[in-house]
Amino acid sequence: MSNIILIGMPASGKTTIGKLLSEKLPDYILIDTDALIEKTQGMSISNIFKQFSEDYFRKLEHDTIQTICSSGDKKIISIGGGAFENPDNRAALLKFGTTFYLKSDIDILYYRISQDKTRPLLQNENPKQTLLNLLQKREDNFKKAHYTIDTNQIDTEEIVRFILNASNIKSSN
Repeated sequence: MSNIILIGMPASGKTTIGKLLSEKLPDYILIDTDALIEKTQGMSISNIFKQFSEDYFRKLEHDTIQTICSSGDKKIISIGGGAFENPDNRAALLKFGTTFYLKSDIDILYYRISQDKTRPLLQNENPKQTLLNLLQKREDNFKKAHYTIDTNQIDTEEIVRFILNASNIKSSN
């Protein structure tokens, strides 16, 4: 499989690692499903949640993933934190490429997102508890990824090297 799929909690580093991988693999297409949905809908995910609903967003997310998974190789795909919860999304992504769960401690995740107002599921009285609840709910499915990378103790370059080696893809840089 020559597709790389990055999964994990919000603020786990999926976007950052995706960009670094795309620099090493210039003939690969980088796709961030959340950014793609925002572009096609002409509004932020927060606004999609507000104007429509989370269910509506999850349908858009599902349709986006199904389209991506029917469109060939040489892709680096970063999916939204909740996308791997959907069994159809999970099955399609596990079949379409090598999945990497970027695992981070709750304190690190919270630190990274504490000032970010763009994450609709965390706009409440106790975002750290919400984040912990989401992690506990999603962890079992995240662990179904082909690989789990504990990002707490290693830097981004090591993560990228691991992904390239595990994917058996040669970097051009």
